Amino acid sequence: MSILAEDAVMGELLGRFGLKFARVAAHASIPGSYWGDPEAGLVGDTLYAQPETPLHSILHEACHWICLDQTRRAALHTDAGGDDAEENAVCYLQVLLADGIPGVGRARLFADMDEWGYSFRLGSTRAWFEQDAADARDWLLRHGLIDPANRPTWRVRH
Repeated sequence: MSILAEDAVMGELLGRFGLKFARVAAHASIPGSYWGDPEAGLVGDTLYAQPETPLHSILHEACHWICLDQTRRAALHTDAGGDDAEENAVCYLQVLLADGIPGVGRARLFADMDEWGYSFRLGSTRAWFEQDAADARDWLLRHGLIDPANRPTWRVRH
């Protein structure tokens, strides 16, 4: 998929939540990047990424924005904060969103997350998601971000 096609897909996906997607030039500094380039960054209601930014990073930061309460979302610049329960929910939601991206899906995202170094007790993202993520799923359900069938509701946390 070309960068322009990816931008359109990401813009449409994230736009369903009210989050804007902005691509910065290759190797340019990414505004609001917590981990530094090439990881995605958040400033207000815009997610920034380079062409080199990994998809898992874009989805992870987007899911932080989705999972923030209104007060934190309004003041967001770089560090989304949150507790362990919210971080787990972010990881779970990014897997669900990957299923909605043509040519991606959860299997690719599991591999990308493992390669980047996400660390879960069971040794892999897939094992965590399938066997140890009930707390993350419950958090997302409680906040109305997924439905009982594990489908995104396309709403943000209020």
